[in-house]
Amino acid sequence: MGKIKVENIRVFANHGCLQEETKIGSDYRVDLEVKANLKTSAKTDELSDTVDYVFLNKVVREEMAIPSKLLETVAKRILDRIFSEDNMVTKATISVSKINPPIGGDVEMVTIKMDKKRKSHSK
Repeated sequence: MGKIKVENIRVFANHGCLQEETKIGSDYRVDLEVKANLKTSAKTDELSDTVDYVFLNKVVREEMAIPSKLLETVAKRILDRIFSEDNMVTKATISVSKINPPIGGDVEMVTIKMDKKRKSHSK
């Protein structure tokens, strides 16, 4: 097993419950960690034998571009899509942070964190 991290993906998006948030938009930070078997790719030196971090970044950017009220919804969409499009991923953890949230105070960011594990196919 091994881990691939794509950290501090900076995205401008239009998420939020307040109408102004979805109109104006704001800055977000996404951190993603996936677990997969990296032994084969370490031997073969082939991109097809690993989880491509370009793919991970693409999924994050595409799903963050779809407005949602809740960060939890966006995080779940990202995790679901990674698991449906890459069978090598066995576990993933994502953190989605809203930078300078409009919550009436000096708050750098709010973050939600979610995990997903691939269900084993034991008989």
